[in-house]
Amino acid sequence: MNICKKCKNEIQSDYCPYCGHPQEIKRINSRYITSEIGSVLNFQKGIFHTIKELLIRPGQNIRQFISEDRSRLVKPIMFILICSLTYTIFEQIFEFKNVYLDFQVESNDSDSVMRLIFQWISQNYGYSNILMSVFVAIWIKIFYRKYDYNFYEVLIFLLFVSGMQMLMATFLGILESLTKIPILSFGFYIVLAYAFWATAQFFDKRKILNYLKAPISYFLGSITFFLIALVIGLLIDLIK
Repeated sequence: MNICKKCKNEIQSDYCPYCGHPQEIKRINSRYITSEIGSVLNFQKGIFHTIKELLIRPGQNIRQFISEDRSRLVKPIMFILICSLTYTIFEQIFEFKNVYLDFQVESNDSDSVMRLIFQWISQNYGYSNILMSVFVAIWIKIFYRKYDYNFYEVLIFLLFVSGMQMLMATFLGILESLTKIPILSFGFYIVLAYAFWATAQFFDKRKILNYLKAPISYFLGSITFFLIALVIGLLIDLIK
C-alpha cells in the first residue's frame, strides 16, 4: 500500500484511481525528449495533422475544436508559437523580405517612439500578427454578432488562422529565395484570401454575405491596430 504524492490517497497500483497520478515518475532522459517532440510533430493529432486539417477545412475544424472536440488539433497557443518560431527561423536562414508589414515611418528624431514602434511591428511579423488578431476579433464580433461565439472563441479562431498565414508566408518566402522570383508580392493576396475564406467557412459558408464581411473585418481590425500604435507613439513623443 502506497500513498499518492498528489492527492494523498492510498493506492495499490501504478496509477492513483482517484486522480490518475503515476506512483513513480520516470526520469527525464533522451527518450523522454524524443517522445515529447514526437507527440507535437506526429501525424495523428500533432502539428502536421493540424496544418493539413486547417488547410483543407479550416472553418469546420476550428468550429469542432471550440464546441465539440479539443483533442483534434494542436492547442492554439502552442500552434501560433510554433508557426511564429518557424517563420522567424526560415526568414533568417533564407533572408526573404517581409512584404506584409513592410513600411517605414519618416522622422527626423532617431529616438522617436512612434518610429521605433512601427519599426518593431515591421521586424516582428509573428508577434504583430498576434496583436493585430485582437483588434480583428473585435470587428469580427461586431460584423458576425448574430452568431453565438464570444470574443475569446473568435480570438482562438484567429490564432489558428494567423498561424497558417505565417506558415504560408514562410513557404512562399522560401520559394522566392530559391527561385529569385518575387512570389511574396503576389502571395500576399493568397494569404489574405485564405483568411477571408476561413472566416466565412467558420461562421456559415453558405451565406455569400459572410464572404463580404470577412475582408471588411480584417481591414478595419488592421487599421485600428495601426491607429492605436500611431496614437501611442505620438503621445509618448509629445510627453518626451
